[in-house]
Amino acid sequence: MPVKVSVIVPVYNPGPYIEDCITSLLEQSLPPDEYEAIFVDDGSTDGTPARLDELAAKEPRVHVIHQENSGWSGKPRNVGIAAARGEYVMFVDNDDSLGTEALERMYGYGKANEADVVVGKMAGRGRSVPVELFRRNRPRASVEDAPLIDSLTPHKMFRKAFLDETGLRFPEGRRRLEDHVFVVEAYLRAANVSVIGDYVCYYHIRRDDAANAGIQQFEPVGYFKNLREALDVVERYTEPGPVRDSLHRRWLRVEMVERLRGRRFLKLAEDYRRKLFEEIHHIATERFGPGVAAGLQPTQQVVAALIVANRYDDVVAFAEWEAGLSLRAVPGGIEWRDGTLRVEIAAEFTAGGAPLTFPGGGVRAPLDGPPPNIAEAVAWVGSDTVARFGKAALDLLVRERSTAAQYFQPVEVTREIVPVGDSGNVRLVLRATATVDPVGAVDGGPLRAGLWDTYARVRMGGWSKEARIGPGPRKARAAASAAVVGGHVVLPYWTEPHDNLSLDVDRANKRLGLDRLDPETVTVSGGRVRAPLPLHVPGESPVLLRLTSQGRSVDTPGTLSPAGDGAVLEASLPVGELDGGTWRTALCPAPDSADSRSLPLPLTLRTANGSVKVVRTPRPSAVRRLARRARRALAAVLGRRTASASKARKA
Repeated sequence: MPVKVSVIVPVYNPGPYIEDCITSLLEQSLPPDEYEAIFVDDGSTDGTPARLDELAAKEPRVHVIHQENSGWSGKPRNVGIAAARGEYVMFVDNDDSLGTEALERMYGYGKANEADVVVGKMAGRGRSVPVELFRRNRPRASVEDAPLIDSLTPHKMFRKAFLDETGLRFPEGRRRLEDHVFVVEAYLRAANVSVIGDYVCYYHIRRDDAANAGIQQFEPVGYFKNLREALDVVERYTEPGPVRDSLHRRWLRVEMVERLRGRRFLKLAEDYRRKLFEEIHHIATERFGPGVAAGLQPTQQVVAALIVANRYDDVVAFAEWEAGLSLRAVPGGIEWRDGTLRVEIAAEFTAGGAPLTFPGGGVRAPLDGPPPNIAEAVAWVGSDTVARFGKAALDLLVRERSTAAQYFQPVEVTREIVPVGDSGNVRLVLRATATVDPVGAVDGGPLRAGLWDTYARVRMGGWSKEARIGPGPRKARAAASAAVVGGHVVLPYWTEPHDNLSLDVDRANKRLGLDRLDPETVTVSGGRVRAPLPLHVPGESPVLLRLTSQGRSVDTPGTLSPAGDGAVLEASLPVGELDGGTWRTALCPAPDSADSRSLPLPLTLRTANGSVKVVRTPRPSAVRRLARRARRALAAVLGRRTASASKARKA
């Protein structure tokens, strides 16, 4: 069968960090005979070459090429392209991983849209990834109508015939930004680029040892020499004008201006900061016309103007002002409505912990040259921000803690200009009501079991900042009652110790509040039990009531129905089966789920002669509780030792 996709992985001394990459490749949903994984070992000196040879001997879809160290990833990728048999090639770094359906989805989407390049949604664990590009699927995209230029890493799928027809290959040797040169040329020469925004295809991972090649501090002279080559590609394939300016703007914004802003800039050593500034000044004045900086956000325009004017000290001073700014996202009401969670948020920027104020009655005026001083720069940014407040945006994202995959949720936003006494200044407050539907929150699919953190993302005044939603009430651990929705138990809760809003899906037990159920409120009549529970349900839901006694277990069907702020559990009792026993109870809220859970209820049924008495389940004695904690602690220690031994063997 023809190979659909060749995955090319350049490898150099990844140690144990390659294991997740290998696992993700072997677990792809694409049939094994329809793709191949080509590992190009670039002269590794650790145990990786032997590990890969062993893998290839077991897996027909895995191929390994060994070569002398070339200094960077360009040559290994080119060697992989030459060896690839696939219709498409996909580049993966040896310390990153793929979503299980990545190859199948990207190949199918590329074929359906006749794409030369397919860009899959990315998630970053400790690494920054594009956000706006992946708001939605884009079957046909170009640099003119989509923010493709925000994604210049090579972790994409390319039609191999397109690469061969254009002769497109990575620059080789010990150098930076070889991926920029390759990817931007691919964008500009492709007949079509397709973007997948509704499934995380690629996980970009920061290693625990921070040894990823792309995050190491660089030598400025060589770095910006390589950057000029990417600019050369843009100038080769575009005409002077708005499109070229918009592409050049990406490098001015990301590789220059953003490196000289706020805490990121200030934490650098003084001599390195000056050297970095000097190189950026040279390339900005040499390569960019006025139309490039004019399209930046206000704060970025200020830094760009100071760069061109060669005012290093003022760039430092502006960075010090920006370093004191942060975003605060304060939660308001949090409640369930018809199976969806409604979250109210008030967000604004702060300075030194106090609300950031702006001059009232702001007006828009172009920045005509560099501001004369920092006070004037701050005043101009403030006035422009107020004038454009109507375009300020607030989003709510839910982020899976285990993978860092994040998803936008629907929001309704209002903007409020709040006068500050008689000063003439104002506060700019964004208020939003977000709706989180556990059944469709993940690009139309359900929230997976695990922990999900909530973030507010605000774009305003040239700032794009994220903040956790919090703090909530310090004494309350639950933010709202748990809900049984779509076969999952979802609990909004406040984290410890920071009291930020998170969602627990199918993991919480004690925090659900079921232990507070009072046996006095439970009734048994006509062979049916009825109990009020502090759970939200959107409608009548089938459940199971599980009864256990001395190793026996009996499941009886029931329902959860909405009742006021909670729900009512009703279930039939097979009294004849239970007679003469003492039965502990548990609720199975999603009986049809493959991972159905049992939630203990603090109720015990005592049956005798056809009658049923409901009493509170006695709590374990202090001795039993201590023994249970000791067993858990011992299991945790043994688990850590086992994991450490496993890592040592792999290394």
